[in-house]
Amino acid sequence: MIEILTPDELDRARATGALVGDILHALKARASVGTNLLDIDRWAKQMIEDAGAESCYVDYAPSFGDGPFGHYICTAVNDAVLHGMPHDYTLADGDLLTLDLAVSLRGIAADAAISFIVGETRDPEDERLIETTERALAAGIAAARPGARIGDISRAIGTVLKAEGYPINMEFGGHGIGSTMHQDPHVANNGRPGRGYVLRPGLLLALEPWIMADTDELVTDADGWTLRSATGARTAHTEHTVAITETGAEILTLPTR
Repeated sequence: MIEILTPDELDRARATGALVGDILHALKARASVGTNLLDIDRWAKQMIEDAGAESCYVDYAPSFGDGPFGHYICTAVNDAVLHGMPHDYTLADGDLLTLDLAVSLRGIAADAAISFIVGETRDPEDERLIETTERALAAGIAAARPGARIGDISRAIGTVLKAEGYPINMEFGGHGIGSTMHQDPHVANNGRPGRGYVLRPGLLLALEPWIMADTDELVTDADGWTLRSATGARTAHTEHTVAITETGAEILTLPTR
């Protein structure tokens, strides 16, 4: 299903996106050495409920997951990159943490992810991973304009990732979003320009470049959800929900403060 939002629905999407951005911003500020991933999940739950919103994850049970996810945020550490299930783990200095959050407010969902380093220790390669995904996301957003095609976005993202020498996994990527979290069209993190669905004003897309330092192969944890690099290499993941407008792409998931 591909949804084209009405002006009223787009206004609601802006409110949802701002909530997602603000929650991620607040959680990043609170995540420090000694923080437990289950505390992050608890804080996310409280902020979602305080806003009168709903988690898109708690009852989420797609074919690639092992039953309902059961948590309010994805927390992926170091070699974990996608669908990281919160568990009893205490963050250490130098950990590379990804927070991925999807929320629905007044019937419209928004989805975003950030990767950052916890504590004072900074590995230059970790910083390069994160910065590369951020630049790739910016390139994808710049390519998202009415009349362009999904392949144009994929090519823009992939060009940045490949230029830095990172392998690209094509199993998981960006997606349409609206009244539900995951919709068509799929937005791969590499592709051919001029191919795929033509972008129209009112379309919402969640664009999400993610990479692993030295592999494109994933393995799944025993929890049935958490995806890690097959080699144990570090990973990074950056995501925004954007709305296609008459003039380009509007980022909806930026924090308001």
